Amino acid sequence: MFERLSDTAREAITSSADEAARRGDRRIGTDHLLLGVMHDPAMAGVLGRDLRQARAELADLDLRALKAVGIDVGSFQPPGSTSKPRRSSFSSGARAVIPRALALATGERSRRITTGHLLLALIELAEPDPAAALLAGLGVDTAEVRRCLAA
Repeated sequence: MFERLSDTAREAITSSADEAARRGDRRIGTDHLLLGVMHDPAMAGVLGRDLRQARAELADLDLRALKAVGIDVGSFQPPGSTSKPRRSSFSSGARAVIPRALALATGERSRRITTGHLLLALIELAEPDPAAALLAGLGVDTAEVRRCLAA
């Protein structure tokens, strides 16, 4: 299945691993996949948001989640990773996005999975999925995104 990824989709997957490592996460989640897709300027344009905004919103979502369970981190900032980067695995949610993107590509009779297919698979997710929560936090109109990608 990975051999069907376009170059930009492959770069988005690689960027999602980088985003997970940047945040200190051990697994690549759907939120990281969304950030990886947003490395493609065309996809960020379709969403109407940029990568900086998405990273900031994801950090805010984390803070709100911690606060909801009674943890106030104040001005705490996690230390940068000092260990050698290691290969990250995908969360079950992120693993499910790839076959769904393949199904969307196949439905269009496309030979390649593009970043557009990845984004379409991601906007199908519902909260409490991290990518869905991030899209909602960014105020993205998923119906409009779907229309833009269909055109």
